[in-house]
Amino acid sequence: MGVLVGASATPAGSQERQKLQVTAVSSRPGAVSGDDALIRVEVPVSIAADTVRVEVEGRDVTSSFRPSGDNALMGVVKELSKGDNRLTARAQGADAGQLTLKNHPITGPVFAGPHEQPFVCDTAEFKTVTGGTLGQPIDKDCSVKTRVDYMYRTTAGKFVPLPDENVLPADLATATTSAGKKVPYIVRVETGTINRGIYETAVLHDPKSGTPDPLQRGPGWNGRLVYGFGGGCNGGWYVQGRNTVGIMNDTYLSKGYGVASSTLNVFGNNCNDLLAAETMSMVKERFVETYGDPAFTIGNGCSGGSYQTHQIADNYPGLLDGILSGCSFPDVGFGTIQTLSDAQLLNHYFKEVAPDAFTKEQQRAVSGFGKWESIGSLARAGGRIDPTVFCPPQLPEEQRYDPDTNPDGARCDVYSHTVNVYGEVPETGKARRPLDNTGIQYGLEALNNGTIDMDQFIDLNRRIGGLDDDAKPAAERTVADLKAVRTAYRTGRMLNGGGGLADVPIIDYRDYTDDAAAGDMHMRFHSFSTRARLDKANGTHANQVMLTRSNGHGFTLAGMLSDMDQWLTGIKGDSGNDAPIEKIVRHRPQGLTDACWTRGIGAKKIAEPQVEGIDNTECNTLYPVWTSPRMVAGADVANDIVKCRKRPVTRSDYRVPVTDGQFEDLKAIFRTGVCDWSQPGAGQQGLAGTWLSFDPK
Repeated sequence: MGVLVGASATPAGSQERQKLQVTAVSSRPGAVSGDDALIRVEVPVSIAADTVRVEVEGRDVTSSFRPSGDNALMGVVKELSKGDNRLTARAQGADAGQLTLKNHPITGPVFAGPHEQPFVCDTAEFKTVTGGTLGQPIDKDCSVKTRVDYMYRTTAGKFVPLPDENVLPADLATATTSAGKKVPYIVRVETGTINRGIYETAVLHDPKSGTPDPLQRGPGWNGRLVYGFGGGCNGGWYVQGRNTVGIMNDTYLSKGYGVASSTLNVFGNNCNDLLAAETMSMVKERFVETYGDPAFTIGNGCSGGSYQTHQIADNYPGLLDGILSGCSFPDVGFGTIQTLSDAQLLNHYFKEVAPDAFTKEQQRAVSGFGKWESIGSLARAGGRIDPTVFCPPQLPEEQRYDPDTNPDGARCDVYSHTVNVYGEVPETGKARRPLDNTGIQYGLEALNNGTIDMDQFIDLNRRIGGLDDDAKPAAERTVADLKAVRTAYRTGRMLNGGGGLADVPIIDYRDYTDDAAAGDMHMRFHSFSTRARLDKANGTHANQVMLTRSNGHGFTLAGMLSDMDQWLTGIKGDSGNDAPIEKIVRHRPQGLTDACWTRGIGAKKIAEPQVEGIDNTECNTLYPVWTSPRMVAGADVANDIVKCRKRPVTRSDYRVPVTDGQFEDLKAIFRTGVCDWSQPGAGQQGLAGTWLSFDPK
C-alpha cells in the first residue's frame, strides 16, 4: 500500500505515533481573508478518516469536512475570527495536527500595508456583464453585495445573458474543454468586492447543477485558472476602478479555463505592484474556496499587466505558476520610470534649454531610441512621477495636491502611491524617491561614434539637470534617497528575478512598436532587461521564451495558452527530485523556442535565439533592438542600477580628441565622478525574502 505524501510510515514494532497533516489550500496560512479558508487534513493510512475531529479555537468544525482522495479530508472553515485562529485536527492513535490561520478583513489589507486615502468608489460606474451597474457602495470601503450572473455563448458567437436558468436557449453553443468534455456553453460570472477592488470570475457551469463545489469539480472547468492583468499607470491611484481586464474571453472559456481579474489588477486604476499582488492573492483565494484548487494558475498581461506578472511571480511565489507577459517591462518603478525620466530630461533640454543645438538624428542617437518621436512620447508618459499630471478624473480637484494651494493634498505619482514601502522624508512628508541621474554621461556612445561633438556633449551634460521633488526640471541632477534605493532592491520593487520567478515558465510576447510613427514606450530592449536580470540572479534564462511579431501576424493567444498548459502539465506531473529549472527545461514544448515572425499577412516563423542588436540576426534585421539613454551612457541592458557608483573622469572614456579646456569642463561637471557601470549600484543588494509584509502591526 502506498504512503500519502506528508504522512510518515511507521516501521513494524515501532511505537512512534503518526501525525495528522493540516494545510491551507485557498491561501497561505498567514494570508487568509474573508473569515473562511479551504483546509486539507491528510490522515495516516492506519487511521480511519471518519474518526478525525477538527476544531478552531475549541469550536467543532468537523461537519465542514468531507472525504477527499485517499485518506484525506477537505472543507471550507467559516466564521474565523480576525487575527490568529488555531485549527486543530485530532484522531485517536495519532498526534494532533495544528495550523494557525491569520484572518484579515475581506476589505483588506493583508500584507500591502495601510489603505491609501483618499479612495474613490466606482461601483455605480462599473458595468456588469449583463450591462447594468453595481449601484452605490454599502460602506466606506466601496463594498457591494456579491452577485452571480449567468451568460451563454450563442451559436452566432456572442455572449448574452441567460434568460432562464432552467431552460436551455435554442441558440446555445457547445464548448469542448481542453479535457475533451462537451458541455453547454454557459458561464457563471461572480462579481463582488475584495480588498476595495471590484473582482470578476468566470467559469463554465450549468446552473441546473447547483452551486459550485470546491471539493468536486464541475465538468465545465478544466481545473486551470487564467488570471488577467491590465495595463496603464497614468491615473492609477486613489480609485477603485471601473473595469477589470475582462473575463468574458472565448479563448479561455471555450476550453474550460476559469478566468479572474480585479479592477486593482488593472494598472490604469492601480499602479502599485504590491497592492496588485495582495488583491490577486485575495481574489484567487475566493476562487479556490468556490471552485476548488487549480492544478495551476497562468497570469497574462501586457504592458502594465506585464509588471504584475513578473513582480507577483517573483515576490509572492505560488500565486502564479506560469506567465504570459506581453509588451513587457521588468517592473514599473525602474525598468520603465528610469527610461521615461531620462526622456523627460532630454526632451526638456532639446526643446527648452538648447532648441537648436542638436539635429533630430543627433537627439535620437543620444536617446538610443529607434525613433526621434519616442523622446517626446516617453517624456509625456514620464508624468507618472509628477504628483499633479495624472490624477484620475474621479478624484475631486479640492483633494488633489497643489504646491501652492493644497500642499497636503493627494499626490498622484508612483512614489506617493508606494509610500507604504518607501516611507516618507521626515522634513517634507513626501515619499522617499529611488530616482537618480548623478554621474550619468548622457550621449557618451553618440559622442564616441562621431554623431555628436565634444562641445555638444559637454553642454548637454552641464545643463540637462534633474527633476525636483515634484518632478519639475531643476538645474541640479536628481539625487536618490539611499534608504529608498536599498528598500527597492530588498523588497522586489526593482525586479530581481531570483525569487519565485526563477521557477516559473515565462512566455514573453511582443508586438514590435519601436518603429511606431508617433513613438512608443513599449520598446523591445525591456524584454532583454528581464532576461539579463534572470541571468544575473540565476545564471540562466532557460525559463523564458521570447516571441516577437508585427501588427498581430504570427503567434496567437490560443497557441501560447496551449503551449503554457502543456509546459505546466509536464512540470506538475514530474515527480522527480530535480531542481525546478531542470524540470522547466525538460518539459518545455518542443516547438516553443525563441522566435520572431516576418512582417505582414502570411508571416513566417524564424526560430533563432533572441539577442540584443541591430542587423546582427534575421530577427534583429526585422525588429532592431534599440537602446535607452542610460545604455547610450554605458549602462547594460539589465537596467538594474538606480544610483551608480562613481569614479573620476578619465580621458580614456572618450574616443575623440579632448582639449585641456574641455577636460577641465568635464571634471567640473562631474565633480563627484562619472558612473562606473562595471560596479554594482549604490545600495544594490539581493531580495530580503519573498512574501514580505508591509503591515505595521
